[in-house]
Amino acid sequence: MSLTIDHQQQDRGLATLAIGGRLDAQTAPELDAAAVTAGEGVNDNATLVLDMKGLDYISSAGLRSIAKMRRAMQARGGTVLLVNPQPQVRKVFDIVKAVPVNEVFTSIAELDAYLDTMQRKVIAEGKDS
Repeated sequence: MSLTIDHQQQDRGLATLAIGGRLDAQTAPELDAAAVTAGEGVNDNATLVLDMKGLDYISSAGLRSIAKMRRAMQARGGTVLLVNPQPQVRKVFDIVKAVPVNEVFTSIAELDAYLDTMQRKVIAEGKDS
């Protein structure tokens, strides 16, 4: 099985890569290339959402690809958030502690609620200043 990647550019502050299939040594370079393209389409301090709803399998090469993506975004003040991991993929993240738990969301709705809360905090902090 191959890797499918759907790049959705919401705006200059947010992009989504929806991935499906297998993320392994043979397909990780495809994700690396897509991440570079997505990163070029967003501002510094942007968020890149990796929607894993269709991802059935991830290997250590896939974990390295995601780690590389996270480092690149963090270097620009941005972040990578993971949503919709299948149970077997989430188990891999749990085992290797590759991604902080607060950056993995079970659904888009959970991610949206988190982002809403973070924005409300920033607004509240601005009013207190």
